[in-house]
Amino acid sequence: MNALTFQRVPAAADAASAVAARPRAMFLAGGTTLVDLMKIDVLTPDTVVSVRRLGMSGIDVSDDGIAIGATVTNSHLAWHPVVRDRYPVLSEAILSGATTQIRNMATVAGNILQRTRCPYFRDVHASCNRRQPGSGCDALDGFNRGHAVLGVSEHCIATHPSDMCVAMAVLDADVHTLRPDGTTRSIPFREFHLAPGDTPHVEVALAHGELITHIVIPHLPAARRSHYLKVRDRASYEFALASAAVVLDLDGDTVRVARLGLGGIATKPWRAIEAEQILTGRKATDEAFRDAADIALAGAVAREHNRFKIELAKRTVARAFATARDANI
Repeated sequence: MNALTFQRVPAAADAASAVAARPRAMFLAGGTTLVDLMKIDVLTPDTVVSVRRLGMSGIDVSDDGIAIGATVTNSHLAWHPVVRDRYPVLSEAILSGATTQIRNMATVAGNILQRTRCPYFRDVHASCNRRQPGSGCDALDGFNRGHAVLGVSEHCIATHPSDMCVAMAVLDADVHTLRPDGTTRSIPFREFHLAPGDTPHVEVALAHGELITHIVIPHLPAARRSHYLKVRDRASYEFALASAAVVLDLDGDTVRVARLGLGGIATKPWRAIEAEQILTGRKATDEAFRDAADIALAGAVAREHNRFKIELAKRTVARAFATARDANI
């Protein structure tokens, strides 16, 4: 690991200013992703600014929703009684990822900002446009079994790794930030992560030094009937081959509102709006759920080793909706 400066600051504004002042500076919270990447020279900051103790670790509950501090741990959020009651899809998604030890350390903002687990990104000897813009993408013609089929480009097919973010996407979360100049803004979660296009190295809608302070999830009564289904090679400590986050609002056996997010198969947390719309007003049948799954994967582009993900994702979507439908709410 390269030599670096570790810096503590008294307030969030100081953290934003400190990182903005140095092009190679980065924020450090739990470190469960950043430190790993520093050890293998994928990330080489010259300064890390700690944000763990800046008063951003609370969860505020109101009738309008919940506000989640950036440094709330994944475990704290997943086991919070209001989250488990109002947003079971979020709790299930978080608990399906990593291990207990990692969830106890990892933060919500760190989860949102985590980098891809593409092996070519993590290998400094491989060509990767995310790590080194313009160098190429070895995954395109390499071993791409774990790679994305939605949101891909000829420059990158790396899969977004987060489970939590898939649930956040269907819950219409907003990411609140503090800029180095002291101004704040709110970014809709669906606009926060960027598909690679021809600039894969630009992954999120943040400027350098812009600090996530909290995430707001609005009160969504329908989310009590929600579910997260993750399909993977082994039962724990494994990233998704395909996953689905669903919310289902029923009027008897008719779908009033449906929401669908996809993970493990896309370059960003994926919201399948057209698939949601096709379910509105239909009976909540297995056939309807399969039709929605077909729509959700209609734009999929497969490579040599990941073609199986398309059918796998369709089955995952249909099963997730059926599980939510049959839940005893």
